[in-house]
Amino acid sequence: MKIFTTEQIRSWDQFTISHEPISSVQLMERASMAVANWISEHCKNHKKMVVFCGNGNNGGDGLAVARMLYLKGFDVDVFVNDPKAKLSEDALVNLKRLNGISGVSVRKFSQIGEYSFDDKTIIIDALFGTGLSRPLDGEYKELVTLLNTKDQIKVSIDIPSGLSADGLLHEDSIVLKADYTLSFECWKRGFLHPETGKYTGKIKILNIGLHREYAEAEKTNYFVIDDGLAESVFKPRNDFAHKGNYGKALVVSGSYGKIGAAVLATKSALKTGAGLTFTLAPQCGYEIMQTSCPEAMFVKGGELWIDHFDVEKNMTVGIGPGLGTHEETRKGLLSFLENYSPSLVLDADALNIISENEKNLSLIPEKSIITPHPKEFERLFGKTEDSFKRLKLAVKKAAELSIYIILKDHHTQIITPGGKVFYNITGNAGLAKGGSGDVLTGILTSLLAQRYSEEDTCILGVWLHGKAADLAAEKYSKESMLPTDVIDELGNVFAELNAGKNKKL
Repeated sequence: MKIFTTEQIRSWDQFTISHEPISSVQLMERASMAVANWISEHCKNHKKMVVFCGNGNNGGDGLAVARMLYLKGFDVDVFVNDPKAKLSEDALVNLKRLNGISGVSVRKFSQIGEYSFDDKTIIIDALFGTGLSRPLDGEYKELVTLLNTKDQIKVSIDIPSGLSADGLLHEDSIVLKADYTLSFECWKRGFLHPETGKYTGKIKILNIGLHREYAEAEKTNYFVIDDGLAESVFKPRNDFAHKGNYGKALVVSGSYGKIGAAVLATKSALKTGAGLTFTLAPQCGYEIMQTSCPEAMFVKGGELWIDHFDVEKNMTVGIGPGLGTHEETRKGLLSFLENYSPSLVLDADALNIISENEKNLSLIPEKSIITPHPKEFERLFGKTEDSFKRLKLAVKKAAELSIYIILKDHHTQIITPGGKVFYNITGNAGLAKGGSGDVLTGILTSLLAQRYSEEDTCILGVWLHGKAADLAAEKYSKESMLPTDVIDELGNVFAELNAGKNKKL
């Protein structure tokens, strides 16, 4: 799914109006109906709706939603800054329509102190949409500050009021903290970064029939990895294939006391489907690996830590989990990289060793995949003030080094050498445990061994990892799920992918 800027979305609206054709107020009616239908379907136990409307088109959406919810049998009250204030043309049309319904009261913001909220009340935020380019102030700031103190469920239309769709908030901005955000047609970048996404609650993307021709033709460098994209990348197994068709994955991992990382990475590589899986680890992990992962072959790389990196031809290599940073490991890794040219996967201690000297970055083979979390990224490329600037720096470094960067976060970002950014929307906070990254490294190494392109490896790999984590969280909770539970769910995710492909035959 493409991500568009505020300007592009505005153009998409205008394109739809002129090409369908449809009037702007009719398009507002369509968007409002989508919102009202979602609320009536998912909020059946809440009979009282209070809608807060601004003077622009987002307020117009709110006025239309209020009318529709009333006609669906809900008790509805509406608050506006001033019913006699200047409204946008379409908002004014919907205010007049609402005034024709005697059962809905329209009040001023100044009357909020007299209003009684109960446990069955839903607060609907239609104050400001994506067009807001300044911090909230005056009565709007006071209102949002008050609403944020309320325990009632809050639903924002299109975007929480006060939030920027495309970038970071202004310092000290007040933003409505929604429980649900009902947005239209596509995600906004502001939903996907930690500094801004914390205000959105659960995101629901509603289809309002904007013209497909615009979406297909309009260019962007920003994308969301949804189920459809992952399914389009996935290649089902050929019934007449043999193990030689699915590559050789070599997981280089482990050191004394950290063999568990090697087990996790190896198990996930096996579960992801590589034809042959090898683990290069120190001798101290031999019995553990052979017992825990009997399907994988063991390659000795040292005694207590890895000190030599012997890689056969035609092996796809993933390096890092539990590797440690012993001096002999450091020398061995850098020497290996100096003489190795195929793309590979680098994670964890492999990245920590590379980050010790800026010159080491040039040793990363082109088209390789690196998977830093924010601290590892900082050690590699320098500190940034926020996640938007970190992503901008990642785009620059991916281009300079001609590599793929998987920047791990709540919504992990994949940055390609060509400047494309893919945000992953699977996964959950249950992955915030040691070992989760090791699982991802094994998945990526396995996919790359199976001759997925580097870009497709990243897209499918992070989606698989997150989707399996979502299934694990459903069974065990985010608190109790383990990285091994994520590995165990990979088979169910692949089953879903295959079922999706089969439906389309």
